[in-house]
Amino acid sequence: MDSPDPKGYASEQGQRYFFSKRAQYQLDICKIKSVKYALKYVCVFIESSADDASKGETNPGLQSSVSVDTCPSMEEADDREEDDKPKEILIVDPDTDELDMNHQRIGKLENLEPLTKVERLYFRWNFIKKIENLETLVTLRELELYDNQITCIENLDSLVNLEILDLSFNRIREIKGLENLHNLEKLFLCANKISRIENVNHLKKLTLLELGDNKIRASFSIPDLLSCISYERHLRKPTSKYQSIEFVTRLFHLQVIENLEGLDNLKCLYLGKNKITKIQNLETLKTLDVLSLQCNRLTKIENLETLTELDQLYLSENGLTRIEGLDKNLKMTTLDLANNKIRVIENVDHLAMLEEFWMNDNLVDDWTSIETLNSNKKLVTIYLEHNPVFKDPNYRRKIKISLPWVSQIDATLCR
Repeated sequence: MDSPDPKGYASEQGQRYFFSKRAQYQLDICKIKSVKYALKYVCVFIESSADDASKGETNPGLQSSVSVDTCPSMEEADDREEDDKPKEILIVDPDTDELDMNHQRIGKLENLEPLTKVERLYFRWNFIKKIENLETLVTLRELELYDNQITCIENLDSLVNLEILDLSFNRIREIKGLENLHNLEKLFLCANKISRIENVNHLKKLTLLELGDNKIRASFSIPDLLSCISYERHLRKPTSKYQSIEFVTRLFHLQVIENLEGLDNLKCLYLGKNKITKIQNLETLKTLDVLSLQCNRLTKIENLETLTELDQLYLSENGLTRIEGLDKNLKMTTLDLANNKIRVIENVDHLAMLEEFWMNDNLVDDWTSIETLNSNKKLVTIYLEHNPVFKDPNYRRKIKISLPWVSQIDATLCR
């Protein structure tokens, strides 16, 4: 006995309708680039043909070239498509003091008015393009908009109690819009497209400023221009395009540290992975504990005399050739000079508080320079791997003999 055919797929009229419609849609389906939309298109066609075709006798021998079983998977595809769309913010508890919306595919800051007591907002890893609709959140103390699509710092004037602001990993090009944030203590702006340090001098309570992985460079001035012209006059006439490029680089890419005056309470300054060519303009930061200038274009350690409270100094991945300029930094416990071009360990014997000394990936080839660390009795960790001395078969043994109080050599603890 033939099985029932409630939708008429196997009836004679249904067959004619099915194949005629398939011929009409075949070309269109081939033009669709996405496979899931093509399958979805076929699924819609099958259901429409089933509704329009009249019911008739069954024909068990007919095998449709397109299976109706594809339809449920298309519903799942629709669900995934819905999940890909930016979501809205829904407030469940208006009295909460913390709202965590990390990785929720939020497309816009909105519907936050009911939050009358909120102190911490977290919107990491979303699709937010604009800072807006925060005017009523006067109790807010911490705002994280890490890893979004924000291009401008704006609409923060009403957040007068804000203490922590994280706008890292966005598309911001200019530091501005912070005029009313006098209580701000920590400002994170790493991995943006900021080209100049500015508009932060009024943040008197700021203790941490993170500007790593940006494009910090100085504004162009007449003295800079004259200096470059003078430099060019002393060069012989360029004989290749590369010498011309060198001059243009000096002329237009004068990267410096600037506009940090007034930050009397700043303790941590992170400027790694920029294009800074000189350590300067830090004289007013007398309370600075941590200074990070990793992965820049420095060639000399200088202008650190006034930073007498400096505890940690990170200068790895630069072009340094000498250890110098640390005479007044007697409280330093961590010194990172890895991945430079330093040949001799010197001018650190006065650093009696030094505990961490990182000198890996340099050019140290003389064991006598390591003996200069005999005065650093508090030294706990020393990194010297990937220097010429590292090739010595007795490398670890010699360090242990010279510095018996050290408890870690490179990444390995001493026995």
